[in-house]
Amino acid sequence: MSDGEILSDVARDSHHRPRVANPFAGGGLDRATHLRADPRWISERVSDPSSRVVPVWRSRSLVAETTRGLAQADGMAYEPVFLPPAAVAPLSEPPEEWIFLGLEGEGEDGRALFAADMSGRSGEEEPPSDGPLDGAGEFLDLRGVGAMLGQPEGSLLAYARALLTWSRGHRFCGRCGSPTRPGQGGHVRRCSSEMCGTENFPRTDPAIIVLVTDGDRCLLGRKGIWPEGVYSTLAGFVEPGESLSEAVVREVKEESGIEVGSIRYRSSQPWPFPASLMLGFRAERVGGALTVARQELVDARWFERADFVRRREIGLRLPGRVSISRRLIEDWLAG
Repeated sequence: MSDGEILSDVARDSHHRPRVANPFAGGGLDRATHLRADPRWISERVSDPSSRVVPVWRSRSLVAETTRGLAQADGMAYEPVFLPPAAVAPLSEPPEEWIFLGLEGEGEDGRALFAADMSGRSGEEEPPSDGPLDGAGEFLDLRGVGAMLGQPEGSLLAYARALLTWSRGHRFCGRCGSPTRPGQGGHVRRCSSEMCGTENFPRTDPAIIVLVTDGDRCLLGRKGIWPEGVYSTLAGFVEPGESLSEAVVREVKEESGIEVGSIRYRSSQPWPFPASLMLGFRAERVGGALTVARQELVDARWFERADFVRRREIGLRLPGRVSISRRLIEDWLAG
């Protein structure tokens, strides 16, 4: 592990000062893995009025504006809205489909948290807003509000969203087509066919994301679907039979024609859109000429450090603060 990260996933800058973990990471929730195998305990906690449910509607999380804590981006901050089981049950999928997330507090007496999908029973284009949801908050996309949540809260909502997305996509067995049933507190979906019995587990797709430097400049690319002026670090999924460093070399070469070396791991970030783990790297140019792969990017260019000082003047926009890409760029500028 490089000096860019310690076990808690909290990086340190060039002066060895700790920096906060990437958004959606470092939540510290006790996932209580050993309790997932106890269906009686899970059933009791689903019915326990002190338990709380994290509602999700069409991959959006229920949040409310708050003035508590430190000031966030644009002077706004959000906090998750948790609801008691009895309030959620009439509006969501059956409780047996809820996913046990973990415990808040000390030991097995901590408050149990579950994730529940509230979009399956509603054919409406708008999320439910009656009953316990009346005035409670609004369902928003984590990509938009992630930077305005506290670290534990953002991590928890990302965790809930990722698991529910996986669960919705595995209601039928990929081997025989039979329906699947949840087990292990929702962390396993088992095929209902006695002849098959395949177990499906949540998947995470590894993807590298890399800031390429060449002396006092860095390489950023731009996709056509992004807002005007936004440039970001290069990224791509790790392919089967490929190491992380091999993926860095290949992706940079494919997208820009640049050859890289001195690859250094920096930090990682869960990215539940829908199920990725972003593995952040720094790499140095060792050869090649900049050639933009138009099937991947609409533009790529080198930016000097001075360009970031006058970025408004030249129309350069950085990726949002919720992304590890922004973190990689800011770490380089701070160094």
